[in-house]
Amino acid sequence: MPLSEREAAHRAASDAERIAWVDEHDRLLGALPRAELRDRGLIGRGTFILLFNGAGELCVQQRTLSKAVYPGYWDVAAGGMVQADESYALSAARELEEELGVSGVVLNEHGRFLFSGPGNRLWCAVFSACWDGPLRLQPEEISQARFMTLRQIEQRAPNEPWCPDSLLALERYLASKVA
Repeated sequence: MPLSEREAAHRAASDAERIAWVDEHDRLLGALPRAELRDRGLIGRGTFILLFNGAGELCVQQRTLSKAVYPGYWDVAAGGMVQADESYALSAARELEEELGVSGVVLNEHGRFLFSGPGNRLWCAVFSACWDGPLRLQPEEISQARFMTLRQIEQRAPNEPWCPDSLLALERYLASKVA
């Protein structure tokens, strides 16, 4: 399906963003355009924000078909790539506001890990937050969102396309809560 003009412009701007480029130990090497990192199989930095409501349900989003990585997949986390001049925490706050319209919440960090998949290599920082207010979805990135129990996600994930990097972020979050 061809991208609309708006989707194509958003993808081009996104691909040109300068992203923090790091090595296998998360040491900063510089900054490169997002598309170059992806095309060359280099490692960038990314954030994953697990947004829970007061009932303990997790906000899941379906990615738009215009996304370069995992188009149309379900995602258990808001988030994205860390820009060249950002910390993980600053990026997480920016992404949460851009994608879901949520700001002013406490972000708790739950560790970092290296993810390596086809066309997607990144050092990931996992955050969580709680929000019971309205969501304002970024239409270029998210086609729909809803809150689900962890059990519902566990039942659906094996049978539907879910982002493997964010599922791993959720696993890391759950492990940090047990430890």
